[in-house]
Amino acid sequence: MLDFSRQFAPLRQEILVAIAKVCDSQHFILGPQVEAFEKAAANACAVRFAIGCASGTDALWLALAACGIGDSTDATRSNAQPDAVVTTPFSFFATASSILRAGALPLFADIDPRTFNLSPQSVAEVLRSHAGQNVKAILPVHLYGQCADWDGFTALQRDHPGLLLIEDAAQAFGAMWSTPGQPARPAGSLGDAAAFSFYPTKNLAAFGDAGLVTTSNAEIDRRARSLHAHGMTRRYYHDEVGCNSRLDELQAAVLNVKLRYLPRWNQQRRDRAARYDQLFREANIAGGSTSDGIVLPCTNPRATPVFHQYVIRAPRRDALRAHLAAQQIGSEIYYPVPIHLQAALRDLGYKLGDFPQAELAAAEVLALPLYPELRDDEQQTVVAAIRTFYN
Repeated sequence: MLDFSRQFAPLRQEILVAIAKVCDSQHFILGPQVEAFEKAAANACAVRFAIGCASGTDALWLALAACGIGDSTDATRSNAQPDAVVTTPFSFFATASSILRAGALPLFADIDPRTFNLSPQSVAEVLRSHAGQNVKAILPVHLYGQCADWDGFTALQRDHPGLLLIEDAAQAFGAMWSTPGQPARPAGSLGDAAAFSFYPTKNLAAFGDAGLVTTSNAEIDRRARSLHAHGMTRRYYHDEVGCNSRLDELQAAVLNVKLRYLPRWNQQRRDRAARYDQLFREANIAGGSTSDGIVLPCTNPRATPVFHQYVIRAPRRDALRAHLAAQQIGSEIYYPVPIHLQAALRDLGYKLGDFPQAELAAAEVLALPLYPELRDDEQQTVVAAIRTFYN
């Protein structure tokens, strides 16, 4: 699925020099590398503030908590029931677990079957059916590196004053959204706050866990910075209970190097995705539904994706994956079990059939190898193996 060495080899000396500078400085926590990365990332995301943290999962929690989600000290919060956040059941587990960690209740809504992203229409239904609850936010995921339908969510925010929009942009650094009549805006600048992951498989990847919160709201920035350092705004003076989730100086040094190359890498991913599209169509195995072939990824015309993953819908998906494995071709299922059916969340009371589009996607999706350094002949091998399976 990935070959990390192909990205590292040309950057090896540049990265090792950056790491050596940190070692020589002996400044390991919240130093100049973190400060430089936060500034560069904020600029790349067209926001005022960026707060580095220890992981994408922590970034989600920090974004929620800094927005006051689940905050028992909020005087406007009803004591009768917890805050609620509407999100997708088709994502990595951290999307929902972070809501629970913040002390709020996740409410799921179904996905758009074309893009796999949270459906604004489904969210509108959930908002109507839970009108009496403390629904504080919507948490859409820019799944597989494509921005969710942000115009649809912005319309919902206008219709529900006080409702926050928080982006799970873990897979989407560099993705863009274009609202008609307005300049395109990057993921991370669309909502009230956003969360990114720099896990090693991401488009912008650290050498371990790392994450980022972005916002243009000064109060959200202040709160996130306090929470990610034990609730401190002054050293050893704790205004609230936070956690230890600071971006490591060594990881920031690596990210500072890689961020300069990311626009080129993201374009190469788009080029590789377009090449897959071409090869599959030439092989005559792509269709409009899984009843007549594999279904290629769908791009919303307002979105500029970064193709964190290239995900097809595949008939007899599990058998196809076994066939590819036998040919030593990597693939992955993101995600085989929707969040609402995970055993850890059974107490939420959801059941099979509640979100049919998410459940169908979980049964059909298959991610194929895609990264900037992937070669054309390797893509041809992948497509040929899939064509052989169906023939």
